[in-house]
Amino acid sequence: MADDRQQGHDGRDARVDVALCVLGDELVAGRGDARALGWVGRVVARTPQESFRITSYPLAVPGETTTGTAARWEAETAPRLGERGRLVLAPGRADAREGVTVARSRLNVANVVDAAQNRGLPVMVVGPPPVLPDGPDAAHARAVGELSAAYADVCDRRRVPYVDTHGALRGHEDWLRDVAASDGRVPGQAGYGLLAYLVLHGGWYAWWGVEPPA
Repeated sequence: MADDRQQGHDGRDARVDVALCVLGDELVAGRGDARALGWVGRVVARTPQESFRITSYPLAVPGETTTGTAARWEAETAPRLGERGRLVLAPGRADAREGVTVARSRLNVANVVDAAQNRGLPVMVVGPPPVLPDGPDAAHARAVGELSAAYADVCDRRRVPYVDTHGALRGHEDWLRDVAASDGRVPGQAGYGLLAYLVLHGGWYAWWGVEPPA
C-alpha cells in the first residue's frame, strides 16, 4: 500500500518535501475560479506523491510583464525553494498588452530559465493561453500567439519542457465560451480544468519522474 511506503520506522511521513514555486500573473493565482484552485491546485492534486510531498507556492502578480517577473523571481523564490525546489514559469499575456517587444519578452524568459538552470533548479514553462480573437483585442490576440511561439523556441533550445496552451486552446470552443462568460480575460472552472489538463499531459509527469495516475 502507498501509505506503508510513506511511513518511516518511527511512524512519521518519510517522503521528501519538495517546494514548487510557480511564477506568473493572475492565472497562476486562479482568479475567477469558483473552486479557488486554478490550474496550479488542480495539477498538484493530480500528481502522485508516494516518494515526495509537494508544497506549492503560486507567486502571482496580476497583469505582470516578463520584465517584472525577471526582476522579482530570485528574491521571491529563494526563501521557499530550499535544496529540492522546482520552478514553473508561467508568463502571462501582459507583454502583448503593454507593448513589450517579443525580443525583450524572449530575453526575459531566457534569462530566468538560464539562471534557474545554473542554480540546478528543474524548470518548466507554461505558455500564455489565448484571449478572445475578435473585437478590439484582435491585435492583442495575435501578439499573444507570437509570444507563445517565442517562448517555445527558448525552451526548445534549452531542452526545457514547454506547455503550449495557446496552440491547444486558440480555437477550443469550451475555452472561448468559458472566458467570454467571465470578464473576457480569465476563465472559470472549465477553463482552469482545461489548462490543468494541458499541463498534466504536456510533460508534467515525466518532469517529476512519476507515472500518470490510473
